Amino acid sequence: MEREGEDDEIVCLDESFFINDNYQLTTFTFGSHVLELYCLQSASTDFDLTGQLVWPGAVLLNDYLSKNAETLQGSSVIELGSGVGITGMLCSRFCREVVLTDHNEEVLKILKKNIELQESSQNSLCCAELKAEKLEWGNSDQLNSILQRHSTEFDLVLGADIYIHIFTIHQLSSVPLLFDTVEKILSVGRENKCKFILAYVSRAIVMDTLVISEAIRHGLQINEVTGTRAVVQNLEGVVFEITLG
Repeated sequence: MEREGEDDEIVCLDESFFINDNYQLTTFTFGSHVLELYCLQSASTDFDLTGQLVWPGAVLLNDYLSKNAETLQGSSVIELGSGVGITGMLCSRFCREVVLTDHNEEVLKILKKNIELQESSQNSLCCAELKAEKLEWGNSDQLNSILQRHSTEFDLVLGADIYIHIFTIHQLSSVPLLFDTVEKILSVGRENKCKFILAYVSRAIVMDTLVISEAIRHGLQINEVTGTRAVVQNLEGVVFEITLG
């Protein structure tokens, strides 16, 4: 029973309460390619801090890219929702330019740290220019700024597990914004037939349907890449190739 005159205390927690920056240097192997980078083994879904760790979709995408490295040779690549940057690090061994993007400031910190680690490593096999950029899907100003500072016609757009919060209204509403961004990049790169490679891991039917329907609504063709369907960490995943219709 509340005492007379005693007010209920409301505690408001900001992002700093959820942030864990105890990153561990972790080794990943994709075919003959060994990568080292800092990441967490788990992260808070609050404040969208999921980019602090490596998700199954990134493993699926890197396995696919390591087996099809010829598609990366000499190309200019932009990755959406890069997180700690594991896909960009692999691409840097083959591409001429890799732009890694994320919208979360805390995630961008570890992304930049991993770029510095990659570039400073004595055994670095990096041959591409690596850059980290802030990009919130649907933000035309941020995207236009990136397109102006880098190659205006990217050869490839990459994404892996970039729709994690499948049961939140915010995350469901972010899928149309994702394809707004993808459509614009592909339109700019129309002449060189830019395409979006998406490593998709199924977690709910509602998201399966939404991703495909939004791609179609944006006038894009979405096709499953033959032979890429696989189980990664007990989840079924597949690689999609998405192009302008």
